[in-house]
Amino acid sequence: MFGFLTFGTTLTFLDQAFKARIEKEEKGTFPRELAISKGKIKLYQNHNEGFSFGILKGSRAVQLVPLCVTSAFAGAWAYLMGTRGRILEKLALTLTLAGGVSNLYDRMKRGYVVDYFSFQWKALKKVVFNLGDLFIFAGAFLMAAGTAAGFLKDLIMDLYGKTEEK
Repeated sequence: MFGFLTFGTTLTFLDQAFKARIEKEEKGTFPRELAISKGKIKLYQNHNEGFSFGILKGSRAVQLVPLCVTSAFAGAWAYLMGTRGRILEKLALTLTLAGGVSNLYDRMKRGYVVDYFSFQWKALKKVVFNLGDLFIFAGAFLMAAGTAAGFLKDLIMDLYGKTEEK
């Protein structure tokens, strides 16, 4: 449990450190290329007061919905930490929660989420992210992959008439 807690907390603080660094810089210096990325990443200083792409900007739901969702994920995470195994699910929830907590902190403290980089590739050029967003996406992907793998395992067991011994 403490390994996942430490990992998730570290990711949250890492994202917050990048956000603090971006916020300290002059607005006029953005957007700009991240030097080490060879043109593949641009840095921004965006303040998102709504959900993705500014949806529902100014609505109280922008604070309440993430608070409720993050609380639900925290409850699921706490439950899961009391179980044996289920490493993929634990990792997925840890990543999702780390990103969610970082963005929730921004919403509550600043009134907006700081987004600070964009991948310069196809349609992604138009979307500005933060690390918290990537943690949420990675967690969702792992959860979906784990669910799909479990479904396929059950399907194969059913097809071949085998039952899993526990």
